[in-house]
Amino acid sequence: MLQTLYDYFWWERLWLPVNLTWADLEDRDGRVYAKASDLYITLPLALLFLIIRYFFELYVATPLAALLNVKEKTRLRAPPNATLEHFYLTSGKQPKQVEVELLSRQSGLSGRQVERWFRRRRNQDRPSLLKKFREASWRFTFYLIAFIAGMAVIVDKPWFYDMRKVWEGYPIQSIIPSQYWYYMIELSFYWSLLFSIASDVKRKDFKEQIIHHVATIILLSFSWFANYLRAGTLIMALHDSSDYLLESAKMFNYAGWKNTCNNIFIIFAIVFIITRLVILPFWILHCTLVYPLELYPAFFGYYFFNAMMGVLQTLHIFWAYLILRMAHKFITGKLVEDERSDREETESSEGEEATAGGGVKSRPLANGHPIFNNNHRKND
Repeated sequence: MLQTLYDYFWWERLWLPVNLTWADLEDRDGRVYAKASDLYITLPLALLFLIIRYFFELYVATPLAALLNVKEKTRLRAPPNATLEHFYLTSGKQPKQVEVELLSRQSGLSGRQVERWFRRRRNQDRPSLLKKFREASWRFTFYLIAFIAGMAVIVDKPWFYDMRKVWEGYPIQSIIPSQYWYYMIELSFYWSLLFSIASDVKRKDFKEQIIHHVATIILLSFSWFANYLRAGTLIMALHDSSDYLLESAKMFNYAGWKNTCNNIFIIFAIVFIITRLVILPFWILHCTLVYPLELYPAFFGYYFFNAMMGVLQTLHIFWAYLILRMAHKFITGKLVEDERSDREETESSEGEEATAGGGVKSRPLANGHPIFNNNHRKND
C-alpha cells in the first residue's frame, strides 16, 4: 500500500513534462541536478536558525534596542481574581455588557472595576515593545542579507534579463552551488518562521501569515522537485526586495523615530506595489503561465505551481490594501503604524478616568467602550 502511494506520488507525469523521466535528471558528466533528498537538510537548518535567532536577539537586538532607547510602557497588572481569571481563560477576553454585570455580582466588584481588570489582563498578554523590536531586527537582518545574496546569485544569469531563458532546456537544467544554498537557506528560514509562529508577535493577519508560510514552503519545495529553479530564484529575490524595508520601518517605529519610520514606510510601499502587484503578475506569472506552453503541453506540475503562485498573489493584494490604507493615513497627517498590530489599551483611552462632560465620554460604557449598539462587540 505504502509503496503504491510512493510510486504514485513520484509518478513522472505529475512532476515532469511528457516524454521525460527522472532518469533524465540523474547526475552525469559533472552536471548536478536537484533531488528531493536535498531538502532533508532544511529541517535541521531551520532548528539552527532558531538557535541563531535566540542568540542574535539576546546579544545583538537587545543591546541595539538599548542604544536606540526603546522604552517599555509601564503596564499595570490585573490583581488576582479567580472568578475573572476563569472567565478570561474559558469564555473570552472581552466580555459583553451583560457578562460584565454578571461578573460584577459574582466578584463583588463594580462594573467599571471589572472592565478595568479585563483591560489590564489583556495588556499583560500583549507582547512587549522589546519583543517586537527584537523580532523585527532578526527578520530585517535575514531579509537584507538574503536579498543581497540572492541578487549576487542571479544578477549575472542571462535569464535574469530575458524571461524566455528561464525555460531554455527545461527541465534538464543543472544547478550550481550558489543556487543550491540560496534555496536551502530560504526554505529553512521559512520553516523556522512556521515553527516559531505560535510564540512570535501575533497580528491581525495571523491566519494569512500561516497560509503565506505554508504556501511558500510548498512552492519552494515543489519548484525544487520539478526543477523550476530559475523561476524560483527570481521569485525569492523579488519577495526579499521589500521585506527588509518593512522590518526596518518597524524597528524605527518601536524606537520612536517616527519621521524615519514614515519615510522608510513610504519607500517600502512603493517597492511593494511595484514588485508584488506589477513585476510579479505581469512578468513572473506571465513567464510561468505562458512561456512553458510554448515548449510542452501543460501537466499537473504546471497547474500546481501556478496555483500556489495564485495563492501568494491573492495575499499580496490583501496586504497591498492594508499598506495603501496606512499610506493614506500618513498622507492625511495621521500616525502611520502597522495595521496588523494589536493596539495596547490605556487607562485613559477608554473614557474611564473622565466621566464629566458630554459627547461620547458621557455615554454608557460596555467594557470600557461607548455603547452605540448593544449587539456590537469590538475585537482585540
